[in-house]
Amino acid sequence: MFDLITSKDSNVKNDVLSGITVALALVPEAVAFAFVAGVEPMIGLYAAFMMGLITSAIGGRPGMISGATGAMAVVMVALVAQHGVQYLFAAVILAGLLQIMCGIFKLGKFIRLVPYPVMLGFVNGLAIVIFLAQLGQFKVTNAAGELQWMEGTLLYWMLGLVALTMAIIYLLPKLTKAVPASLVAIVTVTLLVHGLDLEARTVIDFVRDLLPADQRDTATLAGELPSFAIPMVPFTWETFMIVLPTSVILCLVGLIESLLTLSLIDEMTDTRGRGNKECVGQGVANTVNGFFGGMGGCAMIGQSMININSGGRGRLSGITAAVVLLGFILFAAPLIEMIPLAALVGVMFVVVIATFEWASFRIIRGVNKEDAFVLFLVTGVTVIADLAIAVVVGVIVSALVFAWKHARHIEAKSHIDNDGWKVYELDGPLFFGSVSHFKDLFDIANDPQDVVIDFKDSRIWDSSGIDALDTLADKYEEQGKKLHIRHISDECRSLLRKADKFVEINVVEDPRYRVATDKLA
Repeated sequence: MFDLITSKDSNVKNDVLSGITVALALVPEAVAFAFVAGVEPMIGLYAAFMMGLITSAIGGRPGMISGATGAMAVVMVALVAQHGVQYLFAAVILAGLLQIMCGIFKLGKFIRLVPYPVMLGFVNGLAIVIFLAQLGQFKVTNAAGELQWMEGTLLYWMLGLVALTMAIIYLLPKLTKAVPASLVAIVTVTLLVHGLDLEARTVIDFVRDLLPADQRDTATLAGELPSFAIPMVPFTWETFMIVLPTSVILCLVGLIESLLTLSLIDEMTDTRGRGNKECVGQGVANTVNGFFGGMGGCAMIGQSMININSGGRGRLSGITAAVVLLGFILFAAPLIEMIPLAALVGVMFVVVIATFEWASFRIIRGVNKEDAFVLFLVTGVTVIADLAIAVVVGVIVSALVFAWKHARHIEAKSHIDNDGWKVYELDGPLFFGSVSHFKDLFDIANDPQDVVIDFKDSRIWDSSGIDALDTLADKYEEQGKKLHIRHISDECRSLLRKADKFVEINVVEDPRYRVATDKLA
């Protein structure tokens, strides 16, 4: 019902037209995020151009759009306010170098550790964030210079034009797929507003509302080519320590959002991007941003969804979006300034519907309450805090849930063999989460003189399991009973402090595996 993808394959026409559509939608977001970070609008537009161009050319996910983002803008606020924009450029350069190092050392693979419920929570949370961000377009500046909600005719036209835009995007593909429906919707609504002189706010009105009162009359999106400049900051250890915390956070937030967006596009297009290459691409783009006066950025899930839904699949779509955006800045600012906000809001509302993972409601209705909890948690933290915190919290909670589930999976079958020895046949993992239950499996006081613990169907995962086995051996020894341990690996045996003397070695049957510990490092 909500699958808006009309083409699975890449071709030049679709990439170019989709890139133009994305370029139109990039402008207001780049400007808005620049103001969030406390910098001039052109710094955000330069970032959108350079991030989009470089990541599309050398990144690891064709079809993914990068630019200035809100997730990274909020991290920059404190640094810009305290030290100025030049320190921001230095921080962006350092963040880019850190991202390049992450790609070189192949750390992008760790995105696979993000569980599916966390991924769903990330997608749903971002869809909600995108939706809430569009509500700001329904506000206007009053005579006192304060923002207030639209009223009367202006509100009715806004709602009507948004609905018209969404209707075109949904219905046009049923008639023809020759051009992206989003592009047709933007052009149609723009012509309608200016042809009939309708009361509707445009992109330049949005920019004016963000500027101080004395600058609104001269507001424009026209600019020049970005120029190379080394950030004007002292090259000292103190400067490095000032920008380092911000750079580390920018690096992590940018990579997390980019790699999760990459995974989402992989799933939507049945293809596979290259995470480590994308890390390098994001790093190079951010480094270049710092030297050419951009605020940096990362992958933009909203613009990426516009691109994918409009048929953009190849690198040409992102390159086109970046080049067209630069063309608007240099030569056609008046054209982009006249686009009604209602058209762009309608496009983003469609993106929200297409991005939200409606299948997640099946998880909520299902029997797996733990996954539903993680999904809601990540969604909520994404909306309230930010993406990086949400993903980290989701992974930690998922890991704890996993440990709790497997802590109950260890069990033992016991019997008396022909020699009168009691044999405990363990089944399940022995690790920090299952240690408590492991200790309750044994009846030390009533066991016979010889006791066998057989690990044939069990594994010791970490040092907590090793310590638990040592403790158990100590208790049996205090009771004057002899313990026999079978089927553990050589590494386990070498880590045991007290129970190693009870291990019975069987070269043929003993397993070979490693234990998660630093004792052998």
